Amino acid sequence: MSEEQFNVLNNDLADLVIWRTLIKERTSGIIVATNGCFDILHVGHIRLLEEARKLGDFVVVGLNSDRSVRELKGDRRPINPQEHRKEVLRALRWVDVVSIFHTKRADSFLKCLKPDVYVKAGDYTMETLDPVEREILLSMGTKIHFAPYVGGVSTTAILGRTNG
Repeated sequence: MSEEQFNVLNNDLADLVIWRTLIKERTSGIIVATNGCFDILHVGHIRLLEEARKLGDFVVVGLNSDRSVRELKGDRRPINPQEHRKEVLRALRWVDVVSIFHTKRADSFLKCLKPDVYVKAGDYTMETLDPVEREILLSMGTKIHFAPYVGGVSTTAILGRTNG
């Protein structure tokens, strides 16, 4: 299955398993994962994704669905609907695949993808990662990498400035 074929599928987690299986059968490429809401794309997101690309051959973004963003961030979020956020992310040169997941945690996404490397922003630490996600990653032997943090830049901070 090519990347183009994958992008016309539902991009659900079952499709992600198929994509991963084919990539691992056909290449020795390193799969790098990250996840988040990516509600208003900003420089922190760009630098995270650029860092992810440096660490491997395929970058897969787990994107929180609209429902899971509301559960995490409140009823006023997301600002942009999931299909728009997915399209914007997919257009970036560092991103190969975007897969939407519907839960607050990324555990189902991580279990299906089994990434070689997992990247989070530098405002996270091993101790502040979600403990379930951290245990899943460690049990699979996934390398966890923290990208340099871009201070003062977050969707919440941006919205605070515009609504404030």
